[in-house]
Order: sequence, then C-alpha cells, then structure tokens
Amino acid sequence: MFSLLDRPRLPFFALFAVGASLLGFGLYLQHVVGLEPCPMCIMQRYAFAVATLFGLIGGLHGSTGGGRKVYGVLIALFALAGGGVAAWQSWMQRFPPSIAECGPGIEYLMESFPLTELLPMIFRGAGDCTAIDWTFLGLSIANWSLVSFLGVLAFGLHVIFRRVAR
Repeated sequence: MFSLLDRPRLPFFALFAVGASLLGFGLYLQHVVGLEPCPMCIMQRYAFAVATLFGLIGGLHGSTGGGRKVYGVLIALFALAGGGVAAWQSWMQRFPPSIAECGPGIEYLMESFPLTELLPMIFRGAGDCTAIDWTFLGLSIANWSLVSFLGVLAFGLHVIFRRVAR
C-alpha cells in the first residue's frame, strides 16, 4: 500500500512546514496580539523548535535506513518532553495552585539560578502559567500545544516503526 510516508523527504519537510507555521503563530500571538509567554510556554516552544528542526534535517538528509529512525526517535523524544510540559501546564490551568502571583521571566531566572534550581521553579509554575489569555474552540494555548505535541509524537513513532519501501 502506497503512503506519502514512503517518500523519505516529504513527511519530514511537512513536519518542518507545519511546525514552523505553529511557531510563527506563537510569535504572532506574542508580538502582535501582546500575549507574553510564561516559562513553561518558552520550554514548550524550545522543544517544538528542536523537533521541527530535526524534521528539516531529516528532510534534507533523506535517509531511508537507520538514519530515518534516528530522526524519528529524536523527534519523538522532544515531542514527549514538550508534551509533558504542555500536559503539566494544562493540568495547572484546570486545577490552579494556590500561588496566584506571577513569577519573574525566564530570562531573569536563567541568569540568576543554576539549572538544578531553575527546573523545579519552572515546573512549579506561577500565576502566569495558569492564566488562560487566549482560547480557540474552547482549548487554551497549552491544550493546543499538547495536541500538537501528540501529533508530532505520532509522526515520530510512525517513522520509527514503519517499514519504508525501497
């Protein structure tokens, strides 16, 4: 059975195009609409950017062998990482913690604390991570981010486990 995923480059370029579009939309929301991303949003953006970048590299490489699976694994790993952050933020938005104030920005945190202290602070979240400033079809940005990461994860897993026609 023929599938577009049998072509070595096309699915990776499609992942890159969709990912770049979603990242561009996030930048539009930040710079045009004026929504400031919280530390968890920034972490999701980085994970999505790296997964998308591996899509571009996979498309440029065009491997049909083990290299293709390596790209699939890397894409899936970053989708899991970003999806985990998005799931945690979605949970925090649904069940906000008792902390109601906004914390400092991620730039300040990264300059002021070592990584071992920074990560627990980010995952603890702050008021700005629980705020829902924008929705589409009843889902927040964190919810849509989780949906997007699940799609990227499905793509990565499909690349890993699908046999490619030669």
